[in-house]
Amino acid sequence: MDKSPETTPAGRKKGALFKALFFVAFILSAVCAVNFTPAREFLTAQAIGRFMEDAGIWAPIAFMVVYAVGVCLFVPGTLLTALGAAIFGPYWGFIYVWTGAMMGASVAFFIGRSLGREFTASLIGARLKKYDDAIERNGFATVLYLRLVYFPFTPMNFGMGLTKVRFRDYFFGTGLGIIVGTFIFTFFIGTVKAVWASGNWGELFSFKVLFSVCLFIFSFFIPKIIKRIKGENTPDR
Repeated sequence: MDKSPETTPAGRKKGALFKALFFVAFILSAVCAVNFTPAREFLTAQAIGRFMEDAGIWAPIAFMVVYAVGVCLFVPGTLLTALGAAIFGPYWGFIYVWTGAMMGASVAFFIGRSLGREFTASLIGARLKKYDDAIERNGFATVLYLRLVYFPFTPMNFGMGLTKVRFRDYFFGTGLGIIVGTFIFTFFIGTVKAVWASGNWGELFSFKVLFSVCLFIFSFFIPKIIKRIKGENTPDR
């Protein structure tokens, strides 16, 4: 029986290359669209805020979808997170931001896995293969650590899709790893926004606001703390 071109080694390699090129084209198109085309006008805080107002009762769902799409298009997560906290408050804002981030992280992972993993695997030699295998064995711990030290969010989403890490390890590592930073940031922005909207400037010195400021400042030290703990737990060779 003759083999179809897609099932031969050459055919599979060609298919993997085509998908990899499409993946690169997608990344470049996303970056260019956000930064150098009129589409950037729709990705500002004002434009997204107006869209949320028009969405009415569907605003939470709309925001989570916008956040997920934004993650895949390399829209700065700080912008979307701050906007979610400002619109929905510190607590609901946290839930919607975290959910939207997880949706976007999952979609970006599957884009990377579907389009780039096969070609990446063909390039991995014996030296790099041991690291790829290690990520598969210790996927949850690896993802969790990188999230806690604030590794760039969107590049990591796509990049992890190129590795052998299992999706469940990636998903739960991401979910747990971003929960602290997301809560601190949304709590800080949401609390300050509530005081600003009330016009009661005396509340700027309330315990809640001061606590949110302390949490926000503490968040910048989390990566150093995690790295130090990891360094102390690393056995000497």
